[in-house]
Amino acid sequence: MAGDNNIQARMSALNDLDRSGLRVAWIDAFGKAPPHHMSMMFMRKALIWDEQCRCFGALSPSLKRALKAAADGRAASGVSSAIIISPGTQLVREWNGKRYQVEVKEDGYLHAGQHYKSLSAIALHITGTSWSGPRFFGLTGRRGVSP
Repeated sequence: MAGDNNIQARMSALNDLDRSGLRVAWIDAFGKAPPHHMSMMFMRKALIWDEQCRCFGALSPSLKRALKAAADGRAASGVSSAIIISPGTQLVREWNGKRYQVEVKEDGYLHAGQHYKSLSAIALHITGTSWSGPRFFGLTGRRGVSP
């Protein structure tokens, strides 16, 4: 895999750098100098992590929260797997006696002839208040729960 080769090459290059070289690499990666007390080992690890994120993508915010909760000895709450809805799917919701229909598109959602980037934006348009769009359209598995 090409990404693995990039990581290995970056690790090798970083292992050859002295403190001043690592500081320059840090500035290139993060846009500012590292704290003076930071160890060379930590700088190498952080720079490798940065390279991995560039090659393979960073952690999602929900996974970061779950990892922080686990590190703090708490149960990870609110972590849910993303629901994948195929384009062409029709979502129907009745709200205050009126029926609303949304079509899932490749690049968002179509409701009443208007394109939306998220279900939450449609839920806001329909209700006038902030809702979780997936929750509003019954995609979270939590039935009968209202804000």
